Amino acid sequence: MAPLEALQALLKVGSRLEKASTFAALGSRNYRLLWFGALISMAGSMMRVAALNWHVSLLAAPNQKALALGGVGLSRVVPIVICSLIAGVAADAFDRRKVLLVTNAAMLVISGTLALMTLAGVQQLWAIYLVSAVSAAAAAFDNPARNAFFPQLVPREHLPNAISLNSILFQAASVIGPVLAGAIISVSNVAWVYVADSLSFAVLVLSLFAMRDVPKRASGSRLNMGPAAALEGLRFVFGRPLIRSSMLLDFFATFFASATALLPIFAQDILHVEAHGYGLLSAATAAGAVLTSFIMVPAIERIERRGRTLILAAIAYGAVTVAFGFSKTFWLSFACLFLAGAADMVSTVLRQVIRQFATPDEMRGRMTSVNMMFFMGGPQLGELEAGLVAQAFGPVASVVSGGLGCIAAVLWIAARTPTLTSYRREAAPLANA
Repeated sequence: MAPLEALQALLKVGSRLEKASTFAALGSRNYRLLWFGALISMAGSMMRVAALNWHVSLLAAPNQKALALGGVGLSRVVPIVICSLIAGVAADAFDRRKVLLVTNAAMLVISGTLALMTLAGVQQLWAIYLVSAVSAAAAAFDNPARNAFFPQLVPREHLPNAISLNSILFQAASVIGPVLAGAIISVSNVAWVYVADSLSFAVLVLSLFAMRDVPKRASGSRLNMGPAAALEGLRFVFGRPLIRSSMLLDFFATFFASATALLPIFAQDILHVEAHGYGLLSAATAAGAVLTSFIMVPAIERIERRGRTLILAAIAYGAVTVAFGFSKTFWLSFACLFLAGAADMVSTVLRQVIRQFATPDEMRGRMTSVNMMFFMGGPQLGELEAGLVAQAFGPVASVVSGGLGCIAAVLWIAARTPTLTSYRREAAPLANA
């Protein structure tokens, strides 16, 4: 009964927070359940991601670390690309709550399998890559369903607040997860991180079961699973320059400026810190994002020139990535990653506001699935690119060139899409109309 009692306590906390405008969306009981359950689940997933990179760096040959870490991204991007469009159609065609129940139960089993393999002493990289690929396939179905589901659970006037709170959730989990992973690895081994991740999915499954009176969607029952529905989603996204450019911005920024895959190398070989220091570095980006998110939640409605702010934040993200690549001291590296997280949070919230307001409910699953190919495909391909460049020219050259590439890509997108750079707060209701 302990998990249920904890869940009830969290609901009571959320009901008190609803009176504050900063947490207005948490006033909706079902959204509150989803938010708290996803926070625990996401923290577990971030623990697994940090542990998996550390695990791979230990299994790889000393002169093949960068290539092996790049392989993690490759193992994940293929199932994401294959499954994304199907997952988006599923999110629009079926009951989104049931889709989430199935996918999170599957991820519970997948993480448990990874834990059992590690405890049994399996040390083949291909086995780790295989489980990582299966996990990415399940996540490809989870993400569109969750991002299309939460707007059903809050009043429309609270949707920007819910988007900001979702960003807090993701970034808070990104702080908690790697720090806990580093602490667990330092006192035991990566297998117990995988065990904790498996248990975290059970919390979200319980939260989904506890929901009551979830609004029904009449449109979903009329959508047929098939290529035509998937193509409709692609036409919708690529036919709207504002949405398309925000996704391209996301892709290129994460593709070029993804230093996460190389953090084990920087921690071990450049900064000379152990697992605990690696955990702190892994959490630094999210720590900056969390602090910024608490500023963004009440400020989002007051940001007038949202397009220009988005572009400047993406440029800042690339610039501090360059600084991180040149850093030789732990705390300067931590500060650079912290600032990267802060800049990325501003960009992320504004991109999500643009997309959610510009997308009707019956298209949200498919829009999110296309976005997922950009949002998740960019970092995974970026990890592969970072690993290949680091293998050939060294980790510093990889990160610095990636940061410069990010800045160049952002400037190119800004020049090509005037509607994005000129996007203002008043445009949101017009885009929705």
